[in-house]
Amino acid sequence: MKLLNRSALSVRPTQPFVDWINALEPTMGDDDLTLDDVERESTIYLIPEMDTPEALETFVRDRYVEILETELRAWEEDERQWPDKLDWALFQAFVRVEHSYLAIDLDDETALEISEVDDALLLDSEQD
Repeated sequence: MKLLNRSALSVRPTQPFVDWINALEPTMGDDDLTLDDVERESTIYLIPEMDTPEALETFVRDRYVEILETELRAWEEDERQWPDKLDWALFQAFVRVEHSYLAIDLDDETALEISEVDDALLLDSEQD
């Protein structure tokens, strides 16, 4: 086990986010995604260690557009299909953020790798 010098944010979708995803390609009946389906695709973001609620809120408010764009892009590459206004209210409506003070790596065998996030990486993980 390795303790990482990071905190973590779990970004989980809300029903309005799922409704937006389903509106991208309307389907009939049981083909719509559910909140449970989309929550399986939730993202963990490693962030600097945060020791106060104020520091965390400041960090999230400074980075919410980047997080929101990443979450939207995971479901739709075409930014013309995104909501018109990517603001704090949309972020709060579309995702739920959970903070963890500690990040621990339980994998003793595989070294951590660092890769830049780009659209190709997001699309590859969707196809797995």
